[in-house]
Amino acid sequence: MVSMKDISRVCGVSIATVSKALNGHRDIGEETKAHIRQVAKQMGYSPNSAAKTLKTHRTYNLGVLFSDESQSGLTHDYFAHVLDSFKNTAEEQGYDITFINSCKSRSQRMTYLEHARYRGFDGVVIACVDFGDPEVGELVRSDIPVVTIDHLFDNRSTIISDNVKGMNDLICYIYEMGHRKIAYIHGADSAVTQSRLSSFYRTCEELKLSVPVGYIREAAYRNIQEAYGETCKLLDLRNPPTCIIYPDDFSCFGGIAAIQARGLKIPDDVSVAGYDGIGIARNFEPKLTTIIQDTKRLGAEAANKLINLIEYPGTTINEQIIVTGEVFAGSSVKKL
Repeated sequence: MVSMKDISRVCGVSIATVSKALNGHRDIGEETKAHIRQVAKQMGYSPNSAAKTLKTHRTYNLGVLFSDESQSGLTHDYFAHVLDSFKNTAEEQGYDITFINSCKSRSQRMTYLEHARYRGFDGVVIACVDFGDPEVGELVRSDIPVVTIDHLFDNRSTIISDNVKGMNDLICYIYEMGHRKIAYIHGADSAVTQSRLSSFYRTCEELKLSVPVGYIREAAYRNIQEAYGETCKLLDLRNPPTCIIYPDDFSCFGGIAAIQARGLKIPDDVSVAGYDGIGIARNFEPKLTTIIQDTKRLGAEAANKLINLIEYPGTTINEQIIVTGEVFAGSSVKKL
C-alpha cells in the first residue's frame, strides 16, 4: 500500500507538505499541490478515511438539513440548484455531504442535533426548514459549525439572496413598462416573505403607487392551486390590476391557468411576473418576467463559509453574505 512517506520520497518534499497538498491546504503553492496530487494518483495512493479521521479529528462530512413544507424535496428548483452548487464546491475541497433525517413521523427518530452528532458531521448547512422549530434552534445553538441559507440567526453565518433589491428591481421594471396597478400574491410568512413584502410596499411608496388592500394576497410558495384561487379573486375586483406578481415562478403557473380560464391573454390583457428564475419558466411563451437568483454563487458561498468555519475557526468571522439577482425581462409584462 502506497503511503504519504512514499509520495514524499518521489516528490522530494516533506511528508507534511504531501499531507497539506492532499488535504487542500492553502499555505503551499498551487503548482506544488498539483504535482503532488498527480504523483499520488499515478502511484495509486488511496487515503484511509478512518485513519484520516483519527488524525485530524474530522470526518470530512457535512450535514444538510433541508425540508420544505410543500414536500417537493429536491424537485424544488431554486433550492435544488443551490444545494447542487453547495455539493460541488464541498466535494472539490474533499468533503462529502449527507442529508439529516427530517422525517418526524417515525418513532424513536433522533433530533437534528442528535443526528448531526451521531454522524459526526464537521458542520451543517440549513436551508428551507421551519426556522422556528425548536430542534433547529437547538442545532444552531450547539458547538457544531452552522451556515444557514435565507435566514439570519445571531452569531451564525448566513447566505442570503438579496430579496429587498430583487423586489425593488422587479417593481421598477414593471413600473417602467407603464404599469400603475400592480398586485402582489406573496408567499407564507417567513424571513424571505417579510423582506420581499416590505420592499414591495417601500418601492411602491417611492414610486407614489397606490396599493389597494385587495391587491395584496397570500398563497403558499410553489402552490399552483392557491395561486389559481388568489388570481381569480384579483380578477374579480371592480378595479383589477394590470400586472400580478407571484411568490415564485412555479406558483405563477397557477395564475396563468386562472387568467387563461377567463379567456384572457398574457400579456395582452393581464401581465404576470414571477420570482427565482427557474429554467422552465424562461423557456415557454410568453417567457416569464422574473428575478433570476444566483443559485450557483449562493451554494458556493455557503460551502466555502462552512468549510472555513471548520478549518479556520479562530480567524473565520460569522457574517451575513448577501447575493444579488437580476431581472429577466421576458415577455409576460406588456408595455403600456
